[in-house]
Amino acid sequence: MSGHSKWSQIKHKKGVADQKKGQVFSKLSKLISIAARKGIHPDKNIELKNAIEKARSLNMPKESIERSLKRVAEKDSARLEELLVEAIGPESVNIIITAVTDNKNRTIGAIKNILSKYEAKMAQSGSVMWAFEKNGLFEELAGNEDVQEVYTNIGD
Repeated sequence: MSGHSKWSQIKHKKGVADQKKGQVFSKLSKLISIAARKGIHPDKNIELKNAIEKARSLNMPKESIERSLKRVAEKDSARLEELLVEAIGPESVNIIITAVTDNKNRTIGAIKNILSKYEAKMAQSGSVMWAFEKNGLFEELAGNEDVQEVYTNIGD
């Protein structure tokens, strides 16, 4: 009766859950690090304040948040940068890709690979951005409000 012990079942489920949680925390840590480069004080840096609030809402440990801020304060840390790539997809669909990376060349190579797989290509800077207007970011939180009502009242 191998594989039927309760601990082996728990261990498997816990391992998967911990891996997913670790991936989310890693992304949040990068987000905090990027925002902190514009100022390490949350009361003066709204991006950092929002990143920390998002991390807290997803139950990221306080020690991890502080470690991300400390990493930015140290000059020896890897330089994370925000990358904006413009692309033209199949049937001339305009695509804007944003990424956070410590190695710009590796990320651009990976993006080119994905784009070629879907018959898309990178475009020159500015050739796609003209078609977009940055108004804000909308996150849909399940169960909080009537989503249809929120989206219809945005323009008011």
